[in-house]
Amino acid sequence: MDRNVAGIILAGGLSRRMGGGDKPLLSLGKVRLLDHVAARLKPQVASLALNANGDPARFAAMKLPVIEDTVPGYAGPLAGILAGLEWAAMQTGCRWLMSAAGDTPFFPDNLVERLATATQDRPGAIAVASTNGRWHPTFALWPLGLRDALRHFLVDEDNRRVFAFMERHGYVAVEFPMIEVGGQKIDPFFNINTPDDLAMAKSLLQSLRP
Repeated sequence: MDRNVAGIILAGGLSRRMGGGDKPLLSLGKVRLLDHVAARLKPQVASLALNANGDPARFAAMKLPVIEDTVPGYAGPLAGILAGLEWAAMQTGCRWLMSAAGDTPFFPDNLVERLATATQDRPGAIAVASTNGRWHPTFALWPLGLRDALRHFLVDEDNRRVFAFMERHGYVAVEFPMIEVGGQKIDPFFNINTPDDLAMAKSLLQSLRP
């Protein structure tokens, strides 16, 4: 656990390719998809919250703070990250925020450690996870000091492009290895967007069990 890092799980997506509704509440094995994400992230951070809009009661079993977007309208993942930054600044003593997507159950258990290490020589930079040269912008370590700049970017500039914000404020990409399962290489940041993805995740979960 990194005592300087708070975590936010982004669960506010519209889930259009899954037919709408709360995709992170779908079952994966014996528990919900969101439970897998929380179980991976919680040991890596000092405080953890969930970003979601609407009635927070549907997440009551998580026993986590539920933080709504603070930007009106659905403004994408940056709105959830902004809500997380503002929550962490007000409610925790942390200096960084680790964001994680609520539909990605197999991300590395050393994610925060490796991203934090990458920022030691660049304390104001955003550290973003990557595999095979492909960025995963919802899996990033954000300095809390960027919250005002991010609010300006979203509200005043009406810009929702995650990469554009990262490029403007400086970033470092951290490469993570693929995981090998049954002779196949799987991206640990594999996310569930469709029913076929969910079926694949169930198969992968069975293969990863000891």
